[in-house]
Amino acid sequence: MLAVGIDISKSKSVAAILNQDGSMHTSPFEFHHTQPELDAFIKYILNSNQSATILMENTGHYHYPVLKAFREAGLPVCMVNAYQIKKFGDMDLRKAKTDKKDAVRIARYALEKSYSLVPYTSMEQKYEDLKFLARQYNQRMLTLKTNKVFLLNLLDETMPGITNILPLTTRTPETSLSVLFINRFKSYDRIKKMGKSRFLDAFEKIARKSRNRQTKTYGLVIYEAALRNITTRGENEYTLAAQDQCLELVCESQKAADSIIPKMQTLAETLPEYAVLRSMAGVGDRLGPLILAEIGDIRRFHSGKALNAYAGNDAPPYQSGTFESHNRHISKRGNAALRKYCFEVMQALKLTRPQNDPVYLFLLKKEQEGKPYNVAKMAGVNKFLRIYYARAMETLKQQ
Repeated sequence: MLAVGIDISKSKSVAAILNQDGSMHTSPFEFHHTQPELDAFIKYILNSNQSATILMENTGHYHYPVLKAFREAGLPVCMVNAYQIKKFGDMDLRKAKTDKKDAVRIARYALEKSYSLVPYTSMEQKYEDLKFLARQYNQRMLTLKTNKVFLLNLLDETMPGITNILPLTTRTPETSLSVLFINRFKSYDRIKKMGKSRFLDAFEKIARKSRNRQTKTYGLVIYEAALRNITTRGENEYTLAAQDQCLELVCESQKAADSIIPKMQTLAETLPEYAVLRSMAGVGDRLGPLILAEIGDIRRFHSGKALNAYAGNDAPPYQSGTFESHNRHISKRGNAALRKYCFEVMQALKLTRPQNDPVYLFLLKKEQEGKPYNVAKMAGVNKFLRIYYARAMETLKQQ
């Protein structure tokens, strides 16, 4: 058997091949992610007439060309977390870091852990695609947040304090009262020029379009704020043009993010455990695909505790001699996005209050025990992930 370790980089990689006894079969060599060089590498492995355990790190998208070439050639490829390779190399007394040494380290890991390595499958591609869409969604949301900051900075000069009266909500830009208001009135100076009655009539029309029932109350409060506050660039044509552009960017960013969710739902529905996740209280059409994208294949975890550890929501034991710590914090060494989405599930449970849901009842129990806000919520997340693991594994075993 050969152990092939590949240290992935952008556009090129380094490979090392070891024999079964740990001796060097081939000195570490560099190859580019081009069809001729990958074909030559694959041909070399096939001509060796030995079974090969091929291992590489999961490094974003840089490993995709190599993975695709090996799978098309019918060679099984295993993936490993880069942190595991790092900890595996910590046993060396003399620290050294080169691509060739990393390739040898990965090959040694493949040799020693060959019994536990699982080849990459086509089912994993669905989880990869789902995770890719989740990353694209997060990027669009980051762009949305940035554009919102720019818009709020301009509103401080044209309509100071308006977001305290009308919070800037963009989930549905076509019917958002704040978006319609900013687009229609531009600044406090224009509201003052319109006069009270004319402004209230115009405001009532856009409020009716947004289906807001507090038309008169909001209109009077806004008009009083326009009279009371001082605008610094309320009539500046360049500022108003920039404000219109920022508002358009905010709306387009929101639409771009929202358009990804239906694609994620369609892909998630092809996975058997999605129905289990979607049936749990607090998980909606948005959070369901995002949580599943971060967890991936549930079968790669051996227990609910392992899933919580992956989320960084575990509190590892700390004991030495007669000392044993009982006041431990969660490790936070894990998937931060998964912790965030699960925390949003806890917030949804607090709003909906499903009385028969075990996670919500557990959350209430922790709050009644006097646990701090975040501690109670993360305890609820721990319960949520353990229940999901048990239900999902049971569903998969039945299929």
